[in-house]
Amino acid sequence: MHFTFPSIVALVGAVACNLAAAIDPSVVRKTCEAIASSVSSESAVYYVGDQYQNDIYHWAVSSTQLAVCSFEPASAQDVGIALQIIGNNQCPFAVKGAGHTGNPGFSSTTGVQIAMTKFSEVTYDSATNTVIVGAGLNWDDVYSALEPYGVNVVGGRVTGVGVAGLILGGGYSWLSNEYGLAIDNVEAFELVMPSGEVVNATQSSYQDLFFALKGGFNNFGIVTRFTLKAFPQGQVWGGTIVYLGIFTDQATAATADFAANSSDPKAQIITTYEYAVGVPVVTEILFYDGPTPPAGMFNKFLSIPSLTSDVSTRSFLSLVRSSPSNLTENLRGIFNTISVTGFPPDLLQAVTEEAAYWGEHLVQFSGTVISYSIEPYLPTIFSHNTSASAYPGSRDRGLSILFIYFAWTLPSDDELIQNATRTSAAKLFNKALELGQDIETASLYTNYAIFDTPLERMYGDNVQSLRAIKQEVDPNNMMGFAGGFKF
Repeated sequence: MHFTFPSIVALVGAVACNLAAAIDPSVVRKTCEAIASSVSSESAVYYVGDQYQNDIYHWAVSSTQLAVCSFEPASAQDVGIALQIIGNNQCPFAVKGAGHTGNPGFSSTTGVQIAMTKFSEVTYDSATNTVIVGAGLNWDDVYSALEPYGVNVVGGRVTGVGVAGLILGGGYSWLSNEYGLAIDNVEAFELVMPSGEVVNATQSSYQDLFFALKGGFNNFGIVTRFTLKAFPQGQVWGGTIVYLGIFTDQATAATADFAANSSDPKAQIITTYEYAVGVPVVTEILFYDGPTPPAGMFNKFLSIPSLTSDVSTRSFLSLVRSSPSNLTENLRGIFNTISVTGFPPDLLQAVTEEAAYWGEHLVQFSGTVISYSIEPYLPTIFSHNTSASAYPGSRDRGLSILFIYFAWTLPSDDELIQNATRTSAAKLFNKALELGQDIETASLYTNYAIFDTPLERMYGDNVQSLRAIKQEVDPNNMMGFAGGFKF
């Protein structure tokens, strides 16, 4: 049986956006004023100006909305005060860390934009080998702060990605084959519940919330900081190589070989087939968690003639900052994904054909960028977990990820290009099934899943438990006034 990806936004869609449309803007303005007059002087509410623009800013233009005001809380207690006012007024709101989501309305709003900017703590404790990280940071900030200590945490792979969104959605990392997902390495979540109460959710206290927050996004309140396990970190080897399209077959063969044969948990790659204004290129990011990879490990990639290459021994921070993810910043964009158990040559060939088809078909639309990223992981990636988590729905087998990203310029093209990613994802999903992959119920990565993805496709049998926890901690569905996947 083949699975058809849904195209009906209402399946899980933007309930909060519908609520926002029905709210009188004057109610939102009064909510902003009430927050400003009730919180401490360290927190701030903005209506115009540079700080407001920073607070509503998102990496993808299509994920930005014009909020009536932005609110920068400086403490968990002020977050709780704001939530009570928002709930009493039934006001639409959103919570933004770094604003790197591809889904419109997930961390933006036409109501009150809560920006976590002031939660910028990075505190390393060598006695417990843990790091406290604020929810307003991006991973570049965290890696920079930890570099002098020679330690690291499991976090984002490319520049500009936010701490909170990545962790609350699961969190794949260059270190995941060694240590698991980001959620597998959280010791505690400081959470402001919808009631305004501030709790510290751990494996031994608030166990249900600890489970739910590991992949459950903003359904249970607002996380203000995370306590993460720390690991030793020395220099790494890697960087980005760009190949011209004429070398696609060679890059594909090298990718298939690595995906099938690499068993070293320190080694990872991301192979991306891209079309920008109709011109094909392949971008390769190589990574090894050490100053020098084993002899010959990446030779097939290094022997392909390249347009550019910055592969070297370097710091972890340097490698992350060198990533090309910010090149399409300020375009409109959408993510989509499928999960697979491997990347055999026939599947990779289908991916290259999809990239070519959509790269050529959509070139007429201004500013269009077509991108398919191959992200192979070891079958043991989900074995590092020490406690249950909301995501993935099952850890019975390891999964690798195909990440689809399309970018464009005009709002009038939104639906057409979003649907193109759905069509392409469905075709590649069915191709993997035809090749014998057991992925019909494989969890889709929540941070890549398009906004109308059914909850069961990400959380599997955990959905009912998550709904029960949601009902217990938020019986009035206050967090429903914010966007995102909703239980």
